[in-house]
Amino acid sequence: MLSYQHGFHAGNVADVLKHAVLCSVLDYMAQKDKPLYFHDVHAGRGFYDLTHPVAQKTSEYRDGISALWQATSMPVGLQPYLQTLRLFNVNGSLRFYAGSLLLAQKLLTQKHKREQDRFFASELHPQEYSALCENTQSLVNMRVQKVDGYAALKEALPPKERRAVVLIDPSYETQSDDAAVVDALNEALKRFSTGVYLLWYPIVDAQRTKKMIKKIAALPLKNLLQVELLVREPTGVGMAGSGMLVINPPWSLAAAMQETLPWLVQQLAPSSGSYRVVSLVAED
Repeated sequence: MLSYQHGFHAGNVADVLKHAVLCSVLDYMAQKDKPLYFHDVHAGRGFYDLTHPVAQKTSEYRDGISALWQATSMPVGLQPYLQTLRLFNVNGSLRFYAGSLLLAQKLLTQKHKREQDRFFASELHPQEYSALCENTQSLVNMRVQKVDGYAALKEALPPKERRAVVLIDPSYETQSDDAAVVDALNEALKRFSTGVYLLWYPIVDAQRTKKMIKKIAALPLKNLLQVELLVREPTGVGMAGSGMLVINPPWSLAAAMQETLPWLVQQLAPSSGSYRVVSLVAED
């Protein structure tokens, strides 16, 4: 939806989960020298100043990344995320939060010193797209477009690299987004069945979420991992948590998240939080 601006929510608990999973996946993929293609379907502006009035209006980051920033020890599965984010905050204080695209770019090119990878992002919101262009203009192997994200994904697959990580995280402001992500994943799998696909989703109405996940699990895929982090039980009002579905996850991801999620619950919602790490589809 063109009304959604992520600046109000940057660095919140949902971002922590999404980016912890994403960075863990990318850190694993970077172990091979072969080129990698990263595709962000809903990129937003890509970079956020947490001191800006937009971020301060909700201060959601205080319950998310800010609550983790001073941690002196953490699970191994969380380290790629926090180590990469610290590269944007060189003085040690938390001020800037990077979106998925810039986290991926920084992790691969600076943390792992890779020059062979390629990045693509789409964004339709006029102001968000303008900011995205500004925030990425100096980066190499980077292409951003003001186009429909699902159409761009369909056109991009299969990538010439034959290795890809695709992130899909729409706003879910209407239930049509649920059907759109199922259709997009179905089309993507037809074109490139071996890609790693990550789908973020909010947990507001538990039954609505279950319906969407059931449809995705029925797609022609071999492996599907579900990772969820809740700060409270869902009531149908407000976001109680969020989840990630990972198609073709790295073999190490489930174990890493099994260690990471209990720690995150203790840090972010010790009295009311819960987590879930489940293989919904597993290759025989």
